[in-house]
Amino acid sequence: MMETKCVPADAQAIEQAAALLRSGQVVAFPTETVYGLGANALDDQAVRAIFAAKERPADNPLIVHIAKREQLRGLCHVTDTAVKLMDAYWPGPLTMLLMKTDLVPAVTTAGLPSVAVRCPNHPVALALLSACALPIAAPSANRSGRPSPTAAAHVLEDMRGRIPLILDGGACRVGVESTVVDLTGDVPCVLRPGAVTPADIARIVGQCTVAPSVMRPLMEGESAPSPGMRHRHYAPRAKMTVYVGSDEHVARAISRRYDQTDGAVILAHTGALPLFGNRRAYSLGASPREGAHLLFQRLREMDETGCTLILAQGWEAQGDALAVMNRMARAAAFDIVYV
Repeated sequence: MMETKCVPADAQAIEQAAALLRSGQVVAFPTETVYGLGANALDDQAVRAIFAAKERPADNPLIVHIAKREQLRGLCHVTDTAVKLMDAYWPGPLTMLLMKTDLVPAVTTAGLPSVAVRCPNHPVALALLSACALPIAAPSANRSGRPSPTAAAHVLEDMRGRIPLILDGGACRVGVESTVVDLTGDVPCVLRPGAVTPADIARIVGQCTVAPSVMRPLMEGESAPSPGMRHRHYAPRAKMTVYVGSDEHVARAISRRYDQTDGAVILAHTGALPLFGNRRAYSLGASPREGAHLLFQRLREMDETGCTLILAQGWEAQGDALAVMNRMARAAAFDIVYV
């Protein structure tokens, strides 16, 4: 089995990671959203090593990370709309889908004619991207289907023996993956919500729609141009149900089911916790942004309890809450109860 080193992301470790990337290997590194599992986006075999380490289906496209927008030359066709959004949100948690060139291997884009690109807003990620001087394909650094990693320890849990190096840059600030917006059509369309909301995008470019599949499973034959759309994602080992409504209605519904189920735990908004009495209840934060920051960490903590059922309080899927509700819905296989 390969030895996996997890080291603080100092200058020496970053240069070591850059050398590994230049040699066609895979390394994990922090971004402001979640930890990424990176390899040279232009090296067919290196990209295949990402899929192998994650056990990721080959029809799930990857996001290409760059340190500066000049690196997009030769990779994709940059539109005026893309430039406006780069000016507003790069570096940051916004991924743009643009038409690719032949330079980008089909394996990186899952055979699609478009490529997803972003410039992360994290000092370690930017230092690594600059040091290796390569565009880096990097999905989240977890086993496929598991909750995304927001700390180096989560990466080590999933990737030990699968990759040579993890750069430990501390906890991720945002906690859910970047917004993915499709710019290949006439109107920008959010395929995966994140910290940059559809309203944020519309303020810059005038309009923005949201794909219907954001809050429902893909239908048979429906394409998946963005990561996080088709396959089971973000899921804990336990079954999960999400409840949406007022604190009082949600607490009553969750408590009733909790009392009828052995091995259940509760994830709830901070302000609602007193409503659950002495039942096993954990905080998911006081706001959707806090919920996004905490969600994947909490789902991994729930796995450690050995619970069989997670009863989670969600939010209305709009505004800041759309991103966290998209992840909760997929983690729960869209088992959502409105009360």
